Amino acid sequence: MYKAKYWKKIDNQEILCLLCPRSCRIGDGQRGHCFVRKNINSQLYLETYGRASSIAIDPIEKKPLYHFLPGSSVFSFGTVGCNLSCLFCQNWQISSVYDTSLLSHNLSPVQIAENAVKYNTKSVAFTYNEPLIFMEYAMDAAVECHARNIKTIAVSNGYMNIKPAREFYTQMDAANIDLKSFSDDFYQKYTDSSIKPVLKLLEYLSQQKKVWIEVTTLLIQGYNDNDIEIKMLCKWIHEHMGPDTPLHLSAFHPDYKFNHVQKTSLNTLIKARQIALSQGLKFVYTGNIIHDETESTICPNCQTTVIQRHGFSVLKVSISSDGKCNYCTSFIPGYYE
Repeated sequence: MYKAKYWKKIDNQEILCLLCPRSCRIGDGQRGHCFVRKNINSQLYLETYGRASSIAIDPIEKKPLYHFLPGSSVFSFGTVGCNLSCLFCQNWQISSVYDTSLLSHNLSPVQIAENAVKYNTKSVAFTYNEPLIFMEYAMDAAVECHARNIKTIAVSNGYMNIKPAREFYTQMDAANIDLKSFSDDFYQKYTDSSIKPVLKLLEYLSQQKKVWIEVTTLLIQGYNDNDIEIKMLCKWIHEHMGPDTPLHLSAFHPDYKFNHVQKTSLNTLIKARQIALSQGLKFVYTGNIIHDETESTICPNCQTTVIQRHGFSVLKVSISSDGKCNYCTSFIPGYYE
């Protein structure tokens, strides 16, 4: 048990969690929506501290991050639970199954950092399930990582209050944030949440310019892939985050409670990408489907391929450590070695 942050007592027994906009009222002995934060004797505790459900060495492109240490490996781990309830969740086996027995790995913050060094990874990613709900654990691990010159990454749904976000992201070097749709109706129906806090967080992080941000939208045919919505989403990113923000348009595959929905086609992704480019976004990628042309990074100035990819493999990087195209010296935003 680890005492959690961002809560207050409502009365003698009930607690109000202030971590995310869900604002769970948690009675004695009960848990919040995320499952991992529990009221014990009118104190809120994180039950997953030092325990992981999933561990892997991944290519950083799998997060996905395309402009942050391209071609490097990342030590990835997650716990259990989530503060959303996405009916189409691709990691529902750990995010939507409320079972602490899945936390089969004892892994302290120091051990996380030491494993990253041991396996020669450049970074550690808090991923697989929502890192916000184990923020105390992730932040302590980030401190240990930074002491060993290891970068830290959050792969998040972005559904959090700004005050804890300010603290959490002081310990993150990069993040990929899901923007699941540009429709609040979609968010309410299929994730049991709201889009407004996600947009607020994205805007805040973009203004801070301390954390490298990329955005992912999982396109689900017939649900969030209509041309008008995609145009509005991309226009918002351009206006509020900037045209250099990388956008990943990823293919949905049938899973969890959306097993009846067909897999997203490559044509749907390519069409959405063209809309994004027409709205002025410079770096738009397709994901979850191998397609070399739309996975690679093209210099906006000279139109030369500066990062060539095939799936999660990087075949070529033609960008200097200070972010300049090797062919025309134009700046390619990101973090490179």
